[in-house]
Amino acid sequence: MISIDRTIISDDIKDHFFVCNLSKCKGACCVEGDLGAPLEEEELAILEKIYPQVKPYLSAEGQAVIEKEGTWVKDWEDDYSTPTIDNKECAYAIYDEKGILKCGIEQAYRDGKIDYMKPVSCALYPIRVSKYEEFDALNYDRWDICSDACDLGKELKVPIYKFLKEPLIRKYGEAWYAELVRQIETPEEE
Repeated sequence: MISIDRTIISDDIKDHFFVCNLSKCKGACCVEGDLGAPLEEEELAILEKIYPQVKPYLSAEGQAVIEKEGTWVKDWEDDYSTPTIDNKECAYAIYDEKGILKCGIEQAYRDGKIDYMKPVSCALYPIRVSKYEEFDALNYDRWDICSDACDLGKELKVPIYKFLKEPLIRKYGEAWYAELVRQIETPEEE
């Protein structure tokens, strides 16, 4: 375990490899699972604010769900998440010309329509953050739909913490990330 400020980081994040392989998985993480993408409380107002700019990017089904349920929902675990289409794909997910699911929010961001990339839980995947009163626990969420990403990460020798450098900095800051790298890459003295 690695401890930095108010975070406890699983060793799996330094010991395992990962690079998304969308050509293989087709964005299955936007479809599979029990709920939509987990949201942080401060993201709720952001989703409401950016929805008019994101709406044109979304499928008719995604728009209909959001119009009916809202830009976010409180799920059965009493947490916040994105709404889903028929309990499957995220309402913000869009298919590209190759049949790969991508994020409509992220596409609006890339096109310069908004300044919010996408929910931080999506950007951080396969890291899942569990919030406790005293700290955040960062754990590697193993999922068979990501086996191709694990294989590609091993092939390219990219550990999870390096693959997720930008989202980790977005969530915890540059100084936090520099300390993570220092603790991982500085050999312990014996």
